[in-house]
Parts: sequence; structure tokens; C-alpha cells
Amino acid sequence: MLTSLSIKNYALIDELKVKFSRGYTIITGETGAGKSILLGGLSLVLGKRADLTVLKSKEEKCVIEAAFQIADYNLQLFFEDNDVDYEKETIVRREILPSGKSRAFINDTPVKLSVLNNLGVRLIDVHSQHQTLELTEEEFQYSIIDAVSSNFNTISDYKSLLSVYNKTKSAYKKLIAEQQEAAKEYEYNTFLLKELQELKLETLNKEELESTYDQLSNVEDIREKLAHSLQLINVEEVGLQITVTELKQVFGKLAPFGSVYNALNERIQSILIEVDDINTELITLEEGLESDPVTLEKLQVTLHKLFALEKKHGVSGIAELLEVKASLEKKVSVTENAEEAIAEKQLELTNLENKLDALATKIHKARKKAIPVLVKELEAIISDLGMPNAKFKIEVTLQDRYLLNGKDHLTFLFSANKGGHFGDLKKVASGGELSRIMLAIKSILSKYMKLPTIMFDEIDTGVSGEIAIKMADIMKSMSEHMQVFCITHLPQVAAKGNTHFKVYKESTLLGTTSNLKSLTKQERITELAQMLGGEKVTESALTHAKELLS
Repeated sequence: MLTSLSIKNYALIDELKVKFSRGYTIITGETGAGKSILLGGLSLVLGKRADLTVLKSKEEKCVIEAAFQIADYNLQLFFEDNDVDYEKETIVRREILPSGKSRAFINDTPVKLSVLNNLGVRLIDVHSQHQTLELTEEEFQYSIIDAVSSNFNTISDYKSLLSVYNKTKSAYKKLIAEQQEAAKEYEYNTFLLKELQELKLETLNKEELESTYDQLSNVEDIREKLAHSLQLINVEEVGLQITVTELKQVFGKLAPFGSVYNALNERIQSILIEVDDINTELITLEEGLESDPVTLEKLQVTLHKLFALEKKHGVSGIAELLEVKASLEKKVSVTENAEEAIAEKQLELTNLENKLDALATKIHKARKKAIPVLVKELEAIISDLGMPNAKFKIEVTLQDRYLLNGKDHLTFLFSANKGGHFGDLKKVASGGELSRIMLAIKSILSKYMKLPTIMFDEIDTGVSGEIAIKMADIMKSMSEHMQVFCITHLPQVAAKGNTHFKVYKESTLLGTTSNLKSLTKQERITELAQMLGGEKVTESALTHAKELLS
């Protein structure tokens, strides 16, 4: 519910602050007084785009602020999704700067204009003779029939399940595509994997293989060098071992002559021990060294395969080849296990389809049951609005595919004249007829669901007398369930309001401004009298105005 509106520096408005109440609020004023300006300001604060032409003073910013009571609108999730603090009394604000920049706020949190606009359509519904396209939109037509059929909870369950179904179907299609792609490469991938498996990469150490291969490939050279080394150590008279032994004997005699000689003696003793150890190890190596052509050939084959696979897969080392092997195993596994995975996903889809079909059938039956009720109410109201021969037919047929609101295709058919042919509502109804039909539908919807504040903008244009009174009665009745505003030129409509505001223009030396004031009972009588008889108020007009208000 709109509780207050503040407008500053907008069009012909210097500054305006007004509070609103529940019920049926009337706004009147002479042509050009600024009713459209007031509506334009409200549209701006609800997210409509703006430009510098809206500024009354080009040196100051335009600020429009509106407060709403939203406790009954179930908007907590909207605020959470848009990272805005939820308040039962929510304040929206729009600022247009002299630079041309525009800023939007919800509860003092800066938001994108699209967010403000999305909130705005949930708070106020502006309805005029020129804004009836919504009635011809399929989504709105579904909401009409589903409100009457109390389908919203079932549809909510259906939509949640449909979301799961669509994700599952996407996963199923992805599995099919992966299987088809993998099948193309399955044989080649299996061949590559077999090559890697045969090499038993997990048991290999490339450095050890290369070291052993180098050793076996050079047995004779190694043996020759070992023999030469042993000769250098053990040759008679000049061998390393004999030389160091003699050196040890010399320093053994010098050791008693001082600590320096003794220390050198000990170091020479260590050298002698090390030379002896080296000699023993060289003998062992020489004795254990023998050629092994069979092992050498096996190593050669293994290394050749290893190098060839590294080159083939563009990697270096066993660790990277193992990664290639794991990838190939996964690809081969996908192909080999795809049928099972696809079958499981297909079963999952079938189960979801059964549940969706059950919900869709439930929705369809409820709609079929609600159609006669809706048509009867609609034709009764439309008859009161001067279309006694108008007839409606709503056709709902089950489709073989899942739609957003079930499996139904919905068609609203309309005939304005007795015995006339039915045609698609959006093709055969005139603008004036659509306006009255929309009023009738909004009236019906207000009984079945919580609607936002509605602003009727001169929808009574072109009607008079009893039809105008019926329109006013309908809007008055709607205001028992919701907040209703009506901008009107008709006194019969204006008299039905709980509260009455007048838009008026003032001209001074400083310029012309538009303003809005709440009328007292006596001021309402005068305003209605002027609407009845013109600027010059007569006694009969005043009497008639009092009768309308009584």
C-alpha cells in the first residue's frame, strides 16, 4: 500500500508531500492541471527511465520518494535476492541530477534501475485505456484462470519439479553427447591405453633404467678401467698401497718426536685404511661385473618404448605418462559405463515425467472446473458495464510438452455482439472493450488473490451515466480488498471515493506550479459541482453533488 509520496523539482512541481490511506482514493483536476505529471512522478520512482526534461529547475536535482506498506506482499525473497534490507515499511527513492545522471534507492540502499522497476511492478499496477496489452498476454491469462482455480500452490510445485526435470534432461543429453563423442575415439583410446598398461609404468624408474642400461652397454670399458685402477693400487714397488705403507713406516718412526709428526702419522694411517677399502671394493666390482646381453636387450626395448610413448603423447617422464594413462582410463570408462549411466538418467527422467504429468493433470482439471465460474462472473460484470451481449469462451487443451505453467494451451475467445462469432480476444476486442474487460478481471482477481495497489488512469473516458456508476461501484468494491486510486473526470465516479485529492495549477510572478490537496467534505461538494456544471457553480449543481455524496 502506498502511504506517502514526496516530489521535489519535477516538471511543474516545486515540492509536494502527501499521505495516502487505504480504500478508494479519487484524484481529479482540470485538464492540464498536472494529473499526468503526478502519475509521471510516481512512474519515475517506480523505475521508469528519465531525462533532464523532468527537472523544473535545471540547477537542482529532482528527488521523488514513496513509502509503501509491504507486509502482505511476500517480498522477502525479492529483497534477499537483490541484497537489500527488507522493511515492512519500505521507502523507494529516485534522484535525477542536473548532470543527467540518475540514482535509485530502496531503503537507502543504491540499486540498479532494473531492480527498482522489478519492485515497482509488484507495488503498483497502473491501468489505463491505453495500457490493456497485459490482458492479451498469455502469462497474465494463465494467472487469471489459476487465481480462480486456486492453482498457485500446485503450479509452484510443478515449476520446482520442472526445474529439476530440465536440469536432469540437460545432464542426460550431455551423457548422450559424451557417449557419442567417446565412441568415435574408443578404439584408438583403448589402443593407447593398452600400450601404456603393457609397459607397467607404475613399476618403472626411468633413472634406474638408464643407469643400468649404460652400465651393461659399457661392461668391457668399465672392466678395463677397474683393472687399471687395481693395478695402480697394487703394482709392485710403485703401487699406491705399497707407497702409502712405506710412508706409514717412516712417520711411525717420526711420531715420538712431537705431536705434529704424530698427527701426520695418524692421517697417513687413515689414508692407508681408505686405500685398502677402495682396493677391496674394486675387486668386488670387478668380480661381479659380467656382460648380460639378454637383460641389456630387454632394457633397450623398454627404454625405446618409454621414449616413443613420451614423444607420442608430448610429455616428459613417467609421472606425466601416468597422468595420460589416467585420462585415457577415464575416457574408456565413460564409453564402457555410458550405457549404465544413461539408463539410470533415463529412469530418473521417467520418474520425473510421471510426477510432472500428475501435477499437470491436476492443474488442467482445476482450470477446466474454474472456467465456467470465471466466465459467469466475467459476463455478469461486463453486462453491467454496458456490454450485455458480450460472451466469453476460454479453451484449455492439454499439450504433449511441458510448459512453464503446466501442459495447457490457453485461449481467451470473445464475442461482443449477440450471435457473433468468437474470436481471439487480442484480435477482436476494441481498446474500449479491453479496458472494461480488464477492469472486470481485476475486480474478480481482487477476490481471489492479494493484488498490489492499482491506479486507474481515466479508464472511464468515453462512458457516462449508469455505466460510469457501475465502474465506480466495481472500483469501490475492489478497495475493500486492496488500495485503489482513480484519476477521473466523472463526478459519478469521484463521489464514490473514501478520500478525494485535487490537482490544481497556480500561477505567480515566479511561474506556474502544480500542486495536490486533500479535499474536505465541503470542498468535495464544490469540486463535484464544478465537474457537473463547469466553473460557475449553481445551486442545482451543488444539490446534485450532495446527492452523489450521500
